[in-house]
Amino acid sequence: MKIAIVGAGKLGLKIAEACLGGNHSVTVIDKDEDVLQKLTLHMDIMIVSANPKQIQVLKDLNISSYDYLIAVTDRDEKNIVIASFAKKMGCPKVIARIRDPEHMHQFDFIKDTMGIDYIVNPDRSITMEIYKYLVEKYTLSDGIFSSGNIALLEFSSNRMKSLIGLQMTDFKKYLPNMLAVALSRSGKVIIPNGETVIQKDDGLYVVGEKGPILALNSKVHEKGKYTNIRRVMIVGGGKTGHYLAAALSEFGVSVKIIEISKARCHYLSTHLDNVMILHGDATDVDLLEEEGIDEMDAFITVTGYDEENLLLALMAKNYGVEDIIAKISRDNYIDLIGSMGVNMALNPLDIVTAHILRYIQGSKRVLSSQLIQGQAEIVEIVAASHMNLMSKPLKHLKLPTGILIAAIHRGSTEIIPDGNSVIQEGDRVIIVCLLSELPELEKYLRPSAKFGFL
Repeated sequence: MKIAIVGAGKLGLKIAEACLGGNHSVTVIDKDEDVLQKLTLHMDIMIVSANPKQIQVLKDLNISSYDYLIAVTDRDEKNIVIASFAKKMGCPKVIARIRDPEHMHQFDFIKDTMGIDYIVNPDRSITMEIYKYLVEKYTLSDGIFSSGNIALLEFSSNRMKSLIGLQMTDFKKYLPNMLAVALSRSGKVIIPNGETVIQKDDGLYVVGEKGPILALNSKVHEKGKYTNIRRVMIVGGGKTGHYLAAALSEFGVSVKIIEISKARCHYLSTHLDNVMILHGDATDVDLLEEEGIDEMDAFITVTGYDEENLLLALMAKNYGVEDIIAKISRDNYIDLIGSMGVNMALNPLDIVTAHILRYIQGSKRVLSSQLIQGQAEIVEIVAASHMNLMSKPLKHLKLPTGILIAAIHRGSTEIIPDGNSVIQEGDRVIIVCLLSELPELEKYLRPSAKFGFL
């Protein structure tokens, strides 16, 4: 497919990389010619240095010949206008990033009025993942994801102590016909291999046939595990902090926001009810102590600076806060998370890229998808002829360490695969993939060029 991406910022680059993995033809449009030239050194893309708000630019690009236009500049209004122009000029599907909380309750109106097919909101997406974790406590619905006769269960290793210290090669001795497809450890989601050892406090994601999984669920599921959350401190009063404070406050949680900008504090105080807004520098230990950081049930740091978020998360850990969540936008910081005691680290770019990819692929290729702690994705796909994961044993696919084939539906048969399993045309395949590996996963899902796309 032909895809036009407007905006060569961090999100635009993430989307471009993922689309190239799927063998799509990508054009990136931005006014900054220097940035575009640098992109061509690393990506096989077409670049256009121009202002896409000008109709002539879209005409010259022949935007009606594209399958998708994705507008992800740094301004909502610009994204709305560009996407609307492209739609009016014949582009079949247009996507816009819209971040302003004031638009949150009028997305449907914007879509209908402006002709926009799909809206993404990184801050809202992060908020929903954090809310599920803190309030519902399970990132899957009631701890279970199911498809047909296959189910995936989420639970703490502490609920089944016989698994602690167990190497994955011995996992099936304790839970026959089941497979551990992911671990959540110290805020980082891990796709395990045979040598991975289950540790205390690990979050386990186990797949198997629905009957045995539901029986296991009755033993390990902690009902009402997080209904007692009462006090939360949020550092960063930007869009994510705004969304999250509103959601938690509505649930009945006592929320404090610490924000360094006085003007932003004034804005938040006029737009949020029952939320305490504090003007100050959250790296000031005295301020944190005065505001009772040691009494908080959760500490969430969502400033615009990864380094500050990591530092603040470490400080909160030293005060014994049970749940610590940090927004991290740089992939090269992810390896630090496991050593810092963070319970959950979220990358908004990865999450939104996953949402956009699934929308582009549609229901013909991807039957369903579910995020795991905002870092990994459970994807169910229909295996098509000549996909790169077809007709050879899984052990010969050379899948990256962040991708795992979790289960295969074949007719009325459910298969928990091993290295000798072979995916066949028409199989419904459940895959667990780290969001950072989405471009690699796309390479395995794409059919060869001569057979086109589904």
